[in-house]
Amino acid sequence: MNNEIKSMIRVNQAGEYGAARIYAGQLAMLKGTPAADSLIEMAAQEAVHLQKFNRLVIEHQVRPTILQPLWHVGGYALGMFTAMMGEKAAHACTIAVEEVIDEHYQGQLAQLKKTPEANAPLADLIEECRQDELAHKETAIDLGGHEAPAYDLLTSTIKTISRTAIWLSSRI
Repeated sequence: MNNEIKSMIRVNQAGEYGAARIYAGQLAMLKGTPAADSLIEMAAQEAVHLQKFNRLVIEHQVRPTILQPLWHVGGYALGMFTAMMGEKAAHACTIAVEEVIDEHYQGQLAQLKKTPEANAPLADLIEECRQDELAHKETAIDLGGHEAPAYDLLTSTIKTISRTAIWLSSRI
């Protein structure tokens, strides 16, 4: 397995781990609110994604990012912070993260199409996750994420954090 594919597995495992931590932080703050059911459902899908990438890490002997302890704390803190701002801010966080992840997954899929026969299982998994992430974004939009206070500032900050985490996790 080449280093580019190992990097994809590493960064995707880290991203799914970070997403699970964001939802955990949000649920800690929004338990028992109307937002909780949708957050629980999205968190469950992220847990399935994480499990699948964890398997690939083991199966292909990919070194996970050494930044995982940072994503553990940072993801949870981001989830708590946005949830403390309210349900709409929590949904704005989902919108921002999922937009970045969609771009990221599309880029990986374009790379994998260069040798489709060798990378079909990974491409299928990435596309499956991408479709779930797009559904999360639509759910967050439907639940008023665009109405969050300081939406533009909040989402641009979260997008920058997400892109930085992707860049770091693919390398470290």
